[in-house]
Amino acid sequence: MEPRTGTAGSGAPPGQVNAVAGGRVDGSVVQAGAIHGGVHLYPAAAAAVALPVPRQLPPVPRRLVGREADLAALDRSLGDAPQPADVTLVVTGPAGVGKTALAAQWLRGLAGRFPDGQLYADLRGHAPGGPADPAEALGAFLRAFGIAPVPGDLAEGAALWRSLAAERRIAVLLDNASTSAQVRPLLPGSEHALVVVTSRRRLTGLGIDGAVFRPLGLLPDEASARLLSQRVGEERVARERAAAAEVVERCAGLPLAVCLAAARIAARPVQALAVTAEALGHEADRLAALDVEGETVRNVLDASFEVLEEDAARLYRLLGLLPFPVFTPDVVRVVGGVPAGEAARLLDGLIDVHLLEEVSGGFRFHDLVKLHARACAETVRLAPEGLAAAGRVLDWYLACATAAEALVTPTHRTLRRDYGSGRPVGAREFGDEAEALGWLDGETTRLAAALHWAAETGRPTLVWQLADAMWPLFLRLRPAQLWVEAHRLGLVAARTTGDRDGELRMLTSGGNGLRNAGEDAEAADWFAEALELARTAADRLGQADALYGLSQTHRTAGRLGEAADCLHEAVRLREAEGYPRGAALARLALGDVLLASGRAARAVEVITAAHHELTEVRAPYEAARALAFLGQAHTVLGAYGRAERCYAQALAQFRSGRARRWEARVLELGGELARVDGRAGEAAERFGASLALYRELGAPDAARVADRIGALERGAGLTPRPGGSPVASGPPPSGPAAGGAPDRGGAAHRSGATGRDAPPPERPAAGAAGAAEG
Repeated sequence: MEPRTGTAGSGAPPGQVNAVAGGRVDGSVVQAGAIHGGVHLYPAAAAAVALPVPRQLPPVPRRLVGREADLAALDRSLGDAPQPADVTLVVTGPAGVGKTALAAQWLRGLAGRFPDGQLYADLRGHAPGGPADPAEALGAFLRAFGIAPVPGDLAEGAALWRSLAAERRIAVLLDNASTSAQVRPLLPGSEHALVVVTSRRRLTGLGIDGAVFRPLGLLPDEASARLLSQRVGEERVARERAAAAEVVERCAGLPLAVCLAAARIAARPVQALAVTAEALGHEADRLAALDVEGETVRNVLDASFEVLEEDAARLYRLLGLLPFPVFTPDVVRVVGGVPAGEAARLLDGLIDVHLLEEVSGGFRFHDLVKLHARACAETVRLAPEGLAAAGRVLDWYLACATAAEALVTPTHRTLRRDYGSGRPVGAREFGDEAEALGWLDGETTRLAAALHWAAETGRPTLVWQLADAMWPLFLRLRPAQLWVEAHRLGLVAARTTGDRDGELRMLTSGGNGLRNAGEDAEAADWFAEALELARTAADRLGQADALYGLSQTHRTAGRLGEAADCLHEAVRLREAEGYPRGAALARLALGDVLLASGRAARAVEVITAAHHELTEVRAPYEAARALAFLGQAHTVLGAYGRAERCYAQALAQFRSGRARRWEARVLELGGELARVDGRAGEAAERFGASLALYRELGAPDAARVADRIGALERGAGLTPRPGGSPVASGPPPSGPAAGGAPDRGGAAHRSGATGRDAPPPERPAAGAAGAAEG
């Protein structure tokens, strides 16, 4: 038998054995005797040449900073088995957060567990020319293992890829994926393979394939500072710690931003870090400052923006107009001018690409994304579309605040409301007072921003009307600084438009805010202007309001006679106008003046009558304040048990009604009662609770309570009283007391409350609750 020699297509000459590198013989061969001539070995086709094991992972920093917990979580996802079984991990997060670096470094550490290769494909989900066709990545994977040519059909290529991977222990990094459909053909489906997918999108659909998701968040400040030190040098950062902290703060936890800032600093070794900190300090230029040879934060955000559908891109621009960092679903619906369901769909699209994040209370932009959204909004800010969106949001806040005002302060006369195109559809309606106050409390920051936004967009009427509608917020929640700021803006706006009702309302309501902030002289000027304006207009209720406010400035200054005269006239005017609730509030303030004048017994009579009248007109909040005043009077008279009962009832009402300033005041009064009754421990506890609330509210009363706590701790100012209870031997406490500002009935606001005690030395200094809210 002749030996089988070269066959067609083998590449060997006829009559010679076809063998390939590695000793493999192609075809059947039988040794039938001696072989004459040389044996020639020819290389096989390129596909059979021994190739290096694929190690395609991109380079990463030697050590990732601040990602220890994330790396540990990825380790746990593999379990304890020596060989992982068909694991797919999806690492998601915003642009520039370091998804690729984390995944690549983690996979590098697992090289020993995947000896047959580590493959990489950039799917260009947010890159120019992307997203990549999955067939492109499949071809690269097959060629890495020597398969050529590769199938042109995607399904055939995916099948061949699964066959190739079936017996191999490989790890695959699919970077910058766009959709689940793009990823799915690239999954090897092998019991020995590990796949990590990174994406700015959530890729929820891969959950159907059993994927495990790992969201990657921003770096905390401490980790950002370590990253900056790693890139710039610890000594340099240590020399300029304050400037380095500013750089870290302005990069807002985004690793890409920190690295770009560090590169900028490192390239300028003699330049102070403060220069970069200052460049990043200007919001309008911050994104431009984070640019190193074309590598920018702006570019990566542009890439995320460009993949948005048209409606989502429009909403993104309009959200960039908003002047507050966190916005609710209602605001998203209103600014977009779309139904709630459509707003939810568009929000989901923005969240999906991590341009927006969901937080407690609503949604927010990352600090740098906010700057990007604001830059995108510049294209529509002054255009009809942008102005209309701003108007919708401002009108919506005005309508909601007015609805809350009507529920919380029903006897306050609501002035007119001028909406751009009628009362907004879908404005909030509230089931009860607690819900309305809860909304005002949660929206305080946004309402403040809306006031400034209205002024900036040329809507002065809305400025004073919104400040007016926020009255329950000022009355019950007592944000002292905002109270004054809002009415300064409102007064300018009302005068700009020549609106007398608005000007009068701003003067009386703002005067209350000034007085509660301790600005007594300016408050007196505002009330005097209001009185003159009301007299000119023959507005008797307006005059009563101004007189009430003036009475409180007299009360604070110790001019008790003048205070009483103003209040008697306020009672007369209100009764003449058929406003019993307002008359009762003025009587309550008169009872406070009587108490400060040393006429505690007469004060009990007047305050008790006021309490009865306020209960009759169903004004529980004001009736509770009357109880607080009664508690003071009973304390002065030594009726401590009656005082305790009054304070307990008042405190329960203020807590249920979210009246935190009055809650703090009653706690303070209760502390004073416990002190004069010899219960030092209970006094300290009550004073401490009062101090915490005052500080939370930013109220000037905090200093007074802190002094009382200090005196109590030192054991100072206590002397025995006949009968065994200690009394204050020193002067009465000074400084504005909490008191309250008025609810507003008729034409304008009633007054808020501050005051100083001036009881005779032989009586316990109970501390004035301040004037009643008239």
